[in-house]
Amino acid sequence: TLAKSNIEKMNSYKFNKVLTACPHCFNTIKNEYPQLGGNFQVVHHTQLIADLIKSGKLRLNKGFAGDTVTYHDSCYLGRHNGEFEAPRDIAARLPGVQTVEMERNREQSFCCGAGGGHMWMEMKIGQRINRMRAEQALETGASVLATACPFCAIMFEDGVKQADAVEKIRVRDLAELVAESVSKE
Repeated sequence: TLAKSNIEKMNSYKFNKVLTACPHCFNTIKNEYPQLGGNFQVVHHTQLIADLIKSGKLRLNKGFAGDTVTYHDSCYLGRHNGEFEAPRDIAARLPGVQTVEMERNREQSFCCGAGGGHMWMEMKIGQRINRMRAEQALETGASVLATACPFCAIMFEDGVKQADAVEKIRVRDLAELVAESVSKE
């Protein structure tokens, strides 16, 4: 019912593309809305940013000397929709950054732990998935754990705190890293 209502509202406007920062929304609007009459061209923010950088419309000029970035593939951008390159293109173009892959990446990536409502559940037995994934990022020696999903960012900020590693690794969305690298001249 909610999807049909959203589609009806969206169809009342004229636009070319839907831009989303959320891989879950990207997946839903791209793959599920068409079944209900919502046929929209959907672009994830990493795809737009990567295209803007490649075309020269967005210039990254502030460096990150000494930073090493590891990128986490979110489930709904990566495994479910096959978008692995745009986020990596962005990370690779950040001035002065070295990139390193976590052992589990791309199609074999490990969940951030938020899926299935786990973001709001208390874990009483075992180790939380977000802490396990944060520790996998720490094993790379990276100083930045980059994401392309607001849920992943929240989960990793918590996982890094649980691992007592706030001083070792920063969690950032790729869009934040790009914003930090763009001069306002």
